[in-house]
Amino acid sequence: MLQHPAACFLLLFLIPGAALAAAPRPCVSADQAAHMIDKDICVSAHVYDVVRLPDGTRFLDICSPQTPDENCRFTIVSLWEDHDEVGELQKYRDADVHIRGIVRPMHGRAGMVLSHARQFYGGPPRFHPNPLLAHGFDADQSRPPLPDPNLRPQGSRRAFMNSRDQEKNPAK
Repeated sequence: MLQHPAACFLLLFLIPGAALAAAPRPCVSADQAAHMIDKDICVSAHVYDVVRLPDGTRFLDICSPQTPDENCRFTIVSLWEDHDEVGELQKYRDADVHIRGIVRPMHGRAGMVLSHARQFYGGPPRFHPNPLLAHGFDADQSRPPLPDPNLRPQGSRRAFMNSRDQEKNPAK
């Protein structure tokens, strides 16, 4: 049937590995997610309410109304600057959702930042650049955002193989 060893290798090792890699990871409950700090996971939860603060920050309330706030160990928050990318959240009230993101510690509990609507469909969160790395950077500048010693001139002459520092050829 298969005469080439390379073809056998392909069928035996690569195809089952690709099938396993393509399998989506199952979503975990909010209680399990509270113990998975700094992990990129999918959380399955029921949204009981959408709470909006005066500054525009929105929370998906995934704890039942009977649960006291201090016993609610997981939260999902959407910041105001991500409002355009996330969209309207009221449509998720009284609905079961699956949200992918990175679990972070948030004021004594675990939480996930909802920064893009694609997180509801298994997509990654919105990319936020690190403000400490981008400090002082302007796209119109001709210099790089960080000082790179490799781009700095090393003096008036080349440090390696200077034309004035030539060795004599002993064969001549």
